[in-house]
Amino acid sequence: MFIKENILLAIAGIKSSKMRSLLTMLGIIIGISSVIGIVSIGGAITSKVTSELDNMGANNMEVVLTEKKDDGTSAGFNDGPSKHPEDSDLISSEQIDAFKEIFKDRISSVSIDETKGQGKVKDGYLYANVNAIGVNEGYKEVKNVKLTSGRFITDKDLKGAKKTAVVSDKLINNIFKGKTDPLGKEIKVYTKDEVETYAIVGVYEYENSSLFGGGGMASEKDRVTDLYIPVTTEKSSQKNKNYQYFTITPKQNVDAQKLVKDMKKYGEKLYKSNKNWTIDVFNNQSQAASFTSVINMISLGVAVIAAIALLVGGIGVMNIMLVSVTERTREIGTRKALGAKSSHIKMQFITESVIICSIGGTIGIIFGIGMGVIACIVLKSPISISIPTILISFTFSMAIGVFFGYYPAKKAASLDPIEALRYE
Repeated sequence: MFIKENILLAIAGIKSSKMRSLLTMLGIIIGISSVIGIVSIGGAITSKVTSELDNMGANNMEVVLTEKKDDGTSAGFNDGPSKHPEDSDLISSEQIDAFKEIFKDRISSVSIDETKGQGKVKDGYLYANVNAIGVNEGYKEVKNVKLTSGRFITDKDLKGAKKTAVVSDKLINNIFKGKTDPLGKEIKVYTKDEVETYAIVGVYEYENSSLFGGGGMASEKDRVTDLYIPVTTEKSSQKNKNYQYFTITPKQNVDAQKLVKDMKKYGEKLYKSNKNWTIDVFNNQSQAASFTSVINMISLGVAVIAAIALLVGGIGVMNIMLVSVTERTREIGTRKALGAKSSHIKMQFITESVIICSIGGTIGIIFGIGMGVIACIVLKSPISISIPTILISFTFSMAIGVFFGYYPAKKAASLDPIEALRYE
């Protein structure tokens, strides 16, 4: 009964000054909604990034030609070369085949790609913007290209350096308007320096990567999509016939770190006699983990800053409870004169403080969840609401009520009943 009475008295006190109570709760509401919202948004971004990286091949490994340091080791992927390699320095098709053979038990696919450049596919007034890329048959699996019809680039296309192309469904919509089967049809690709004709052998499903460029702010009609041609066809017009890098996808349950180490060791052996260049291997998974870690650290830092609002809200609660003690001094004196103990008075004010923070915490949780849901919808990510964060935030809000309500409650309990009754 005693607890129930205190709760009813606290609710009555809040109702008697609704606006003041709401303003008191505001700091708690902002603090908790910010913490929950930021953690939820961070979770949504992390989920989206993980999904994007998986689609792009987070488990892939890049085998890259890099410049040697003075001690003969790799200068690293991000340092940038100070020299330009000659064609004899680049990775040859034979060397790539050697990698395939030696690590065939641990490699699922090998992708070779080289960008030819941007251009337009035109047919009268119809057009589609494209980015022509020379690829091999392994590119499809490594880069997770999803065909909707036809086939991908084959070994036969590569050996014959054929003028074949795999195009996006966006290009088909722009050029053919769904009126005819595009397979086997020829398209003309206009670039800065030339016009080339390719026969369409396959159509893939275009997926816009919203976090890593994709179509950007371009309209559907003007969006740039990749156009895949045999890498040997692309190389036929180039001075350099060899490659700067290639990508591999390891088989499942393969020790990625050991594979990276072994491939790097083999690459260094291949380039042992080369004074300026060597082979290095980079695991995309570690880069993905680093990216996710950065997002989590930023989210945590911002959440900690937002949590300061909870402390500010707690100070507001203490302030209003001190005002409440002053306003209700005669009431406190009357209750003490009628036999109320100091512990009863103290518990009354602590209960009121906790209820104010609990109501503010509940409203803050609702707003925070709303922010998280909106963020997930905007990012087209699975809804990511952290239940532990909600529970911790709500518990923290109640703890603030006890902590910042204790001093005003103690002050109220220590009032002398005679002095309190005489208070005007």
